[in-house]
Amino acid sequence: MTADPTPAPPVEILAVLSLLCPEVVRDIEQNWNAPVSDYARHLWRPVARPASGPAIAARSILREVLHQRLAVIMQPEEIGKALDEFEHRPVIQSGLHCLLLMDRITFDALLLAWLGAVENGLSAFFGFMGTTMTMETIGREGPGWLDVGDDKVNLFGMGRHKLCRKSACAAGPVTLNKRALEAVGDETDASRWLGTLLASQDKVFGTAADALTALNEDLVADWDRSGMALPVFIDDRLAASVVARHLEHDGSLLSRLLIEPARRQRLECALQAAASSPFGRFLPNATAYFWGIREERVRKLALENGHLIEPDRPNGLSIPFERPHLRRALLDGVLLPNLFLMFLVLAILPRVRVVGGLRQIGYVALFHSILLAALDENAPEERDLAAELQVRENAWGMRVIDEKISVREQLAGLPEGALFPDLLRQYRSRTFAETTDDLKLVRENARWRKIGQAEIKAS
Repeated sequence: MTADPTPAPPVEILAVLSLLCPEVVRDIEQNWNAPVSDYARHLWRPVARPASGPAIAARSILREVLHQRLAVIMQPEEIGKALDEFEHRPVIQSGLHCLLLMDRITFDALLLAWLGAVENGLSAFFGFMGTTMTMETIGREGPGWLDVGDDKVNLFGMGRHKLCRKSACAAGPVTLNKRALEAVGDETDASRWLGTLLASQDKVFGTAADALTALNEDLVADWDRSGMALPVFIDDRLAASVVARHLEHDGSLLSRLLIEPARRQRLECALQAAASSPFGRFLPNATAYFWGIREERVRKLALENGHLIEPDRPNGLSIPFERPHLRRALLDGVLLPNLFLMFLVLAILPRVRVVGGLRQIGYVALFHSILLAALDENAPEERDLAAELQVRENAWGMRVIDEKISVREQLAGLPEGALFPDLLRQYRSRTFAETTDDLKLVRENARWRKIGQAEIKAS
């Protein structure tokens, strides 16, 4: 009798993924039969340091803005340590939406990032929370709701008509809906999270995003009292500060791409070519370079006659598309970068690995190719950057761990104060193949399935 051959990942799924993200396929193949904690360790492995002028400048700006963020939550010596670790292993878990960690997908994704940080002995790791979503996305879903497994609690006590009209980064000031939270407190398993939330019941937060960030920091501190690895939550507003720094000088690569007409035209052509390619369905293209914020809501913008405006809103935002005006609006919280600019300044230019979901691995690969197409091969430093961009730092980490039960149920059986360490033990014995159910999620993903069908037709 011969032993069963080592299980291998489904070839047809890897073939489809490799059309756009060969780097993701390599990660999967290398870790298929390994514990999922090993996969997490692999994602947080070192990244080559920036080598070209634009990449070095972008990393320097990102470091300075991250330093400002860390100064809010850390002692000076801890900041230096976290930044030195980031210099060696620059990784950001993105794709986290601005939700409380009681949201199952958010919890499981943050747990994977925590595993990666702990397995590499990091003191801190970075998680990007997208905050442009509305407080209620679809019925009783979104940042305004707390999922307690069998029910949803209105987290800030805002009426439903307000929730769907306000965005997480702009809605505020907010306080917790104390009465609704206390009503959950009769349940026996609430000890794992409810007390942590109720400790902030009298606080007033500037925005919903600030509240969710602070509450998530508190929850993680309570779930891992040993403090093995500290999550640092960053969001679109930090990305806006980074873009503003890039726009300080007219000679920076980002300033040239956006402001010089010929360069912007070339960038627009690259964006359009990607949008009309077979992979165009991955591209988020809802707004022109930036989102606008007005009256506690994120607004779609269009670039017309040299101004960013709200289409069909004569009295809406109107911002001259010029470096000083864009910079001022970013710093004043009136503009936020769209996903393309955000990934440019947080990941692709500063050479940072981003770990996200199944749509994100597609559009980050496209953003990467768009930047390459927009570079000027006659400019030596852009030629150097193009050479550096031959290596893509793009990885899959959302719903790799994909528990089917609510977070509340997951927490119920775990030891208080050592939830994450206990889960670390569990995920050291469960393989990547098991947790992803043989890549079932990829197989069922509508975008990737359509790419696969198109490929079969073409061949």
